[in-house]
Amino acid sequence: MFASAPNFLVCVAFSLFRTSSAVGTPFGLAAGTTGGGSATPAVPSSLAQLTTWLSDSTARVILLDKIYDFTSNDGTTTGTICKPWTCSPNPQFAIDANSWCEKEQPNAAKSKATYPVAGTKPLVVGSNKTLLGKGSSGGIKGKGLKITGAHNIIIQNIKITDINAQYVWGGDALQIDGGSNIWVDSNYVATSAIMFQHIGRQMVVTGYGAVTKTTFSNNVFNGDSTYSATCNGCHYWVALFTGAGDQITFALNYLYKTSGRGPHVGGSSGKFQNVHVYNNYFVSVAGHAVDPEVGSKILLEGNYFNAVTTPALSGAGQTYIPTTAAQTAACSALLGRACVANVLLSSGSLQAGTDAGTLNGFTAATFKSASIKAAAAVPSYVQAHAGVGIVN
Repeated sequence: MFASAPNFLVCVAFSLFRTSSAVGTPFGLAAGTTGGGSATPAVPSSLAQLTTWLSDSTARVILLDKIYDFTSNDGTTTGTICKPWTCSPNPQFAIDANSWCEKEQPNAAKSKATYPVAGTKPLVVGSNKTLLGKGSSGGIKGKGLKITGAHNIIIQNIKITDINAQYVWGGDALQIDGGSNIWVDSNYVATSAIMFQHIGRQMVVTGYGAVTKTTFSNNVFNGDSTYSATCNGCHYWVALFTGAGDQITFALNYLYKTSGRGPHVGGSSGKFQNVHVYNNYFVSVAGHAVDPEVGSKILLEGNYFNAVTTPALSGAGQTYIPTTAAQTAACSALLGRACVANVLLSSGSLQAGTDAGTLNGFTAATFKSASIKAAAAVPSYVQAHAGVGIVN
């Protein structure tokens, strides 16, 4: 259980990062990604230099040896907010970005608020970059990252924290709107009120551009939060994949105290997404984990759901979530291998997940050859390998 993880994280915080290039080999759909390659690693001397290095056209290995705090870098602004949720305690408010309050919540109470601009202006990441944290020290505070149409990017072993936590539309941790060969690994994307601060909107989100050859692995999505849309201390906005042709591996991640979108896939007519979700550890999810919407095909295998109210919604998308021997064996006809069963512990039943037509989206060699652990091995493995300070 992640409830005991603060001790675990304290222990691994003393782990020393001894190399200046990405650790391990990208797997899943991101296999072959090299990031900045053999570029000489360098530590940015300022926020301005980090901003430039991330966005320029030069192949780079960028080392973060501390927290780069952008919170006050762009000043503050005062604008209209609304209160879409009337639950208590501590509901999130919504910034009236692009007149969202008027369009989506016309009856919500409105007021004014002052908040940092930085969260609404993410750092642009260009092609051929490796962004690497040193030990458990490296990270970015107050701003997220944005990839638009770029390729060959590795983001590894960093923290992304404190992005207008009280306000939906206050900023995302990682946005990708079109891109390929992207590996996001061993990161701690957190909303913890104990060790890290909050993120206002999505921890990870794709735009409408296709995000392909991309893997999210060994990340900790900690939703323990003061402010939430569900007023239960659990962050709702975890991962949203909506690109027009997203091809994503989501594996070996730790999702704790969330309440929705873990991940949400699809939702726009005419677009499709194939997302392979395997060997993730879902713990204390006070709401729903996987959310399949129109256009999506989601294959979930070898995941461990521990105290998850609703492991998967019965949405308009297609899911295959095997829990029985017959369901795992049925994969052989299309994948050339049996799927790996998911495990449910103190969790709700799976109402969706037996649509065999889903498997038509997972016949590529990458899916067939995936090395997937038995679900029973996932809790111990993920707790030992996910998050910052692990890779050495």
